[in-house]
Amino acid sequence: MTQNCHMSALVGDPIDHFRLTGRTALVTGASSGLGERFARVLHAMGAQVVVAARRADRLDALANELPGTLAVQADLSLAADRERLVDAAVERFGHIDVLVNNAGIGHKVAVEQEALDDFRATMELNVTAVWHLSKLVAPTMIAAGGGSIINVASMLGHVAASPVKQAHYCASKGAVVNLTRELAAQWARKGVRVNALCPGWFRSEMTAGMEHDETSQRFIATMSPIPRMGEPHELDSALLFLAGSGSTFFTGQSVIVDGGWTAR
Repeated sequence: MTQNCHMSALVGDPIDHFRLTGRTALVTGASSGLGERFARVLHAMGAQVVVAARRADRLDALANELPGTLAVQADLSLAADRERLVDAAVERFGHIDVLVNNAGIGHKVAVEQEALDDFRATMELNVTAVWHLSKLVAPTMIAAGGGSIINVASMLGHVAASPVKQAHYCASKGAVVNLTRELAAQWARKGVRVNALCPGWFRSEMTAGMEHDETSQRFIATMSPIPRMGEPHELDSALLFLAGSGSTFFTGQSVIVDGGWTAR
């Protein structure tokens, strides 16, 4: 009993590492899917949340459910909108402690049929916007003594998608994984941690229909050690670990939540 009391005195309540009371979190791509879930989870743990996406009606509906949330309609593929988003967040809350770079696009197409403009559009939103928003937010984090940037990449930033054809998406997510490492190395001594959250097959707009498609489900069950798609709540603890004080000695890493897909 004495030893347990001493351990408790040393580490405190472990759940405190997941609490975000008094911190401001900005989540992009928050109008649906994983981004919406991320915003809800961060808010539930006490964060002041800024949500951004193109669909203003969905953002407003989400903000109405999460008291104190700021909704900013923005096209994250546009530099001016990215700058306006960060300015609005800082004006409202004074600082940004957590940035979740979640907005992204992707579709199934063979390389032979991929249009150059589509490839460029994917890189602009999936990579350039991640770099730019991180660059815009980092000074506020550094001035405040630290912060956490969470880049939502993918397991497909680590392995090929084949037989699913997504060269543009794989290229962009691979770039995000290594951009994460570089930003982490540059900013670690300034108190800013940068990590990548890499989901496997989860239900989202990008995977819409897969959960009801027998061929897709058979493919996942055959290829994945845990033979199913992930449930949205199975990313919650990874998100909160990266956002909170439990990961203060953790930077430049990829947290891959994929049911063992990349372990094969």
